[in-house]
Amino acid sequence: MIEQLNHRLRLTLADSRVMVGQMLAFDKHMNLVLADCEEFRTVKTKGEAKGKAKQIKRTLGLVILRGESIVSLSVDAPPPASAASRQAKAALAAGPGVGRPAGRGIPMAPPGMPPPGLAGPVRGMGGAAIAAGPVSFARPPPPMGGPPGAPPHGFRPPMPPPGFRPPMPPPGMGPPGFPPQPPAGFQPPYPRPPQGPPS
Repeated sequence: MIEQLNHRLRLTLADSRVMVGQMLAFDKHMNLVLADCEEFRTVKTKGEAKGKAKQIKRTLGLVILRGESIVSLSVDAPPPASAASRQAKAALAAGPGVGRPAGRGIPMAPPGMPPPGLAGPVRGMGGAAIAAGPVSFARPPPPMGGPPGAPPHGFRPPMPPPGFRPPMPPPGMGPPGFPPQPPAGFQPPYPRPPQGPPS
């Protein structure tokens, strides 16, 4: 099918219509895009010339045809000269301008230098850059001490905002160190009367 690109094709459809147009594109389902398309229908005339067939031509322009409806396909004419000459001129003629990639917010680097974002690691971030000196810290890291998972030495939890009530523990759980409390509204079961033979 790729050999027929830009050729003028004559297609017969399932409903007996004939389409003639320049093929611009196709896909795996044989759906076609036709430019400058014309539709030809053959209709039987009524009246005095009974039994005669009349062909009606209709100009459609750009058409997308579903491949399922195509019954037959034949080449009607080679590609128009204008399309071939346009492609040849585009391939030969070089414009006076210079093609450059569009920037993405980073200034362009001079020729022979890498762009600023790709020059390598920055001093103090990640690995050492070329010709970088020793990395020094403003202060030593805090000493490691205490059980694992404990807050660092000198850590104070943030204070709640003014007027904030601390959350209540879930029902059945009291504050740490106190026995669990029954939920509000809980009634203990009544003691059962002794079961035995009636007296």
